[in-house]
Amino acid sequence: MKKSKARFWIFLAPALISFSLVVLIPMLIGFFYAFTDWNGIVGSEITFVGFRNFIEIFTRDSSFMHAFGFTALFSICAVVLVNIVGFALALLVTQKFRGATLLRGIFFMPNLIGGLLLGFTWQFIFVSIFGAISKATGWQALNGWLADPVTGFVGLLILTVWQLSGYMMIVYIAQIQQIPESVKEAARIDGAGYKDMLKSIIMPLMMPAFTIGLFLSISNSFKMFDQNLALTQGGPYKSTEMLALNIYNSAFGANEFGFAQAKAIIFMIVVAAIGVTQLVLTKRKEVEM
Repeated sequence: MKKSKARFWIFLAPALISFSLVVLIPMLIGFFYAFTDWNGIVGSEITFVGFRNFIEIFTRDSSFMHAFGFTALFSICAVVLVNIVGFALALLVTQKFRGATLLRGIFFMPNLIGGLLLGFTWQFIFVSIFGAISKATGWQALNGWLADPVTGFVGLLILTVWQLSGYMMIVYIAQIQQIPESVKEAARIDGAGYKDMLKSIIMPLMMPAFTIGLFLSISNSFKMFDQNLALTQGGPYKSTEMLALNIYNSAFGANEFGFAQAKAIIFMIVVAAIGVTQLVLTKRKEVEM
């Protein structure tokens, strides 16, 4: 018994040490800096200011609340679209036809591209290619795509759906393949069509995957940084600035590291509360196969 416990801690130690060094210790240090006025420069004076940073977030910095609202709206739209498209793709590639496996790989490939590279790629499409099409056809709707808050928002949505739908597809494929064929066959014998099976069998049995998919897409949407930085840089005039980019600009643009850490704590609490609420609500609707 003692040997098994020793082996358990030996195997757990590398992951535990890495987690502590990369996540736990920096998080605790960040909590400390949130109550100071540190400017982020090593060797500079650090003064304890209590809850002043948290108060000033809501009284002095209006950009944080705008970024919060924009991120919330973006996350709602992105979560809905990513999961609908991902589920639709999963239903498509789990059908028995030639090339289904190839399509799985093609749909998943955008998820393998880094966020910055993906952002610059779509920036080229929205600016250069859309600009060339607008010039050739005279269609002004494609001109200055990222210079407008509305089309910039749509551009971020397109990028996000294109990148994350393939990942959600894999999550839903795994759950679809776990649905017993006997259940589907019994439904067919009883005269159920595909729409009936989708509504009464597939959708209820997909709830465990929906729980995971919603949680992952919510967290990814709220935490988006690379794509926002590369595609719009928060412009025009911070109209498309999301929370992660707003915190980054406060810390490394305005040299208000303590102030940015206070924002990050609020950000963490909000995302954790939304994630836990979603898990509780969707868990209640799960059914056993």
